[in-house]
Amino acid sequence: MTGIELIGYVAATLTTASFVPQALLIYKTRNVAGISLGMYGAFTVGIALWLAYGLMLRAWPIVGANLVTLVLALAILSMKIRYGGDERRRSLTAPRRE
Repeated sequence: MTGIELIGYVAATLTTASFVPQALLIYKTRNVAGISLGMYGAFTVGIALWLAYGLMLRAWPIVGANLVTLVLALAILSMKIRYGGDERRRSLTAPRRE
């Protein structure tokens, strides 16, 4: 393995692993208030495209990292969709502060 490949694998591991704490926190708390549906939707499509790009190039660090990141991003996105409805209902029925 070259130094360049090692940098790629380390970068892929760190950026992919950074999604694990967020996914676990949302799973445990069901709190998605700080998650933007638009941002995660666009991000997930972007990750899917990076995965396709990596597959076409047969660039395995890109494929591996984006495959795992896509799974995590889809999990976060699905939890946002699933648990986000309660947030909207609470904000509509909550008393206003003046």
